[in-house]
Amino acid sequence: MPALWLRVALGCYAVGLLYALVALTRTSDLLNRIALHAAYLGMVFHFVSLTEAFLVSGSATLTSVQNAESVLGFLVMVVFLLVYMIYHTTSPGIIVFPLVFLLTFLSATSQAPFLITSPGVRTGWLFAHIALIFTGYAALILSFGASLLYLIQERSLKAKRPGILSRLPALEVIDEIGFRSLLLGFPFMTLGLIAGTVVAQSTYGRIELLDPKILLSILMWTVYLLLLFTRWSAGWRGRRAAYLAAGAFIAAVVAWVANYFSAIHRFAQS
Repeated sequence: MPALWLRVALGCYAVGLLYALVALTRTSDLLNRIALHAAYLGMVFHFVSLTEAFLVSGSATLTSVQNAESVLGFLVMVVFLLVYMIYHTTSPGIIVFPLVFLLTFLSATSQAPFLITSPGVRTGWLFAHIALIFTGYAALILSFGASLLYLIQERSLKAKRPGILSRLPALEVIDEIGFRSLLLGFPFMTLGLIAGTVVAQSTYGRIELLDPKILLSILMWTVYLLLLFTRWSAGWRGRRAAYLAAGAFIAAVVAWVANYFSAIHRFAQS
């Protein structure tokens, strides 16, 4: 049943994907509303799928590669809808919807479950680590999406032509969405890393700082902190902040890929 509900959610997200493709060439208020309601409905079915999987497998369901993309996609959609409730714009959906569709598709079509090779897989600390880190990732992804839209909108305005995204919000609004997404995600990312440190210490008795996953996670957190510092203290906004957000996103992607090469944080087939 979890797989069935996930595929229903995937169908709903496909409507959002259609919205993103259409928005690149023209605007449609009707499709905008349909995509938004489909996102709400997809998130409900997605939540049901994750809940049933959790009840069947316990906290291990969050640590499988099959479900990791699903959990991340769900949280990205949650953050996106929170932003919509505040700013009443679906513009970030141009970036968010394709990404959520892809993450859900990968999870829905996966054949074999994978588990992290750790005896602490069912501990509360590990559950907290994964939930917090993924929420931080989701907020960072939305900030990256807002930054990308900022650069597109700025270039369009400088060229004095509407461009393909003529109905984007004002630059100040896009910039604020990106900044607030960072503010939302940083505490989750920080607490998630702390929880991961506790898990590593209790499981292996040490923290191997040279491990690819740990080293790159620290680098990602440092870039994240630098981005917040430059925006908060140095007053960096607009294009420079957008480039830094892109850098933080790339660091996050590299840290994610490191899961497959880490000695103590490796995904292995069960």
